[in-house]
Amino acid sequence: MFKWFGKVNFSPFTKVTGFADHLKDGRLMGSRCKKCGATSFPPRADCVECMHDEFEFFEVSGRATLHTYTKIATAPTGFEDMVPYIVGLADLRETGRIVAWIGDTIPEEEIRIGMEMQVVPRIFEETEEIKVYYTLEKPGTTWMKADSIH
Repeated sequence: MFKWFGKVNFSPFTKVTGFADHLKDGRLMGSRCKKCGATSFPPRADCVECMHDEFEFFEVSGRATLHTYTKIATAPTGFEDMVPYIVGLADLRETGRIVAWIGDTIPEEEIRIGMEMQVVPRIFEETEEIKVYYTLEKPGTTWMKADSIH
């Protein structure tokens, strides 16, 4: 299941496996603790506030504010063909932070800390294994979602 992220998770089971199913459907999901109500993104198997181990998924809008960003000119192994590229750290409106590429809808000269953005899940469908990544785009950027939530 987590091969979709480009890395293999060797654990046979994880409580947040459903997160990958939702991403495949184009939905960003956070987790909400069933005991204390604390939320997080990405989803966590155990609550960071009370350590309770039962949670429910909730859909995250993807609306975010840019916290910081950097331009990568010398890439790590495996990303050499993509340089230069810009990566941003954004605070999601509902909960949590996300690291993602700055997408094509935002020219480099327009990038500003504090600007509003939209997180968009992307899927490399041209490969046999599904791989998911995110981009930060101009507010209102839409993407394909499946008809129903799992």
